[in-house]
Amino acid sequence: MYRNYPLRIILASASPRRKELLEQLGFQFSIEVKSVDETPVPDHNPVEAAIDIATEKMNAFCLDYFPDNTLIITADTVVAVGQELLGKPNSHYDAKLMLQTLSGREHQVITAVCLKSNSKSVTFHETTTVTFSEISDDEIDYYIQQYQPFDKAGSYGIQEWIGIGFISSISGSYTNVVGLPTEKLRKALIDFIN
Repeated sequence: MYRNYPLRIILASASPRRKELLEQLGFQFSIEVKSVDETPVPDHNPVEAAIDIATEKMNAFCLDYFPDNTLIITADTVVAVGQELLGKPNSHYDAKLMLQTLSGREHQVITAVCLKSNSKSVTFHETTTVTFSEISDDEIDYYIQQYQPFDKAGSYGIQEWIGIGFISSISGSYTNVVGLPTEKLRKALIDFIN
């Protein structure tokens, strides 16, 4: 739908889920990724942590060059239980501990998004509250073995088996949990040219 958008859009993310969501919004874009350290700054709250990492991704991208008539999108999603951040697991053991922590309780998923052109920048975030029902250790092990959720904050994908079978409630944006708050992002992209 937005094929005549006046700026070339670059999605600075390797996430296939973010790529799919932006495609579904109707924007044309390319993907370029720069490697950054995604370790949260100690003592920052979950919102600050997500914004920090999304900003670092933007800074890394802009160090090399910033072409004219280009809009860059970076994003970072964090999962938090209270003030405790659950990042991407390093092993089956890490993933199991995270999912045991999420079992039977609510948590927050925060995605921060940075938009930048050579004349303007915008940063925003979205928070969604998700509640899991109880998940047994056998079910957790099955999910990890079958779905290998090692590229996902909090060790789960809401669109996968564990999300479909065990999420009892969600308050806020569903797509935010997938990886991009698409309703806010669509408005922000349209506003960006006005």
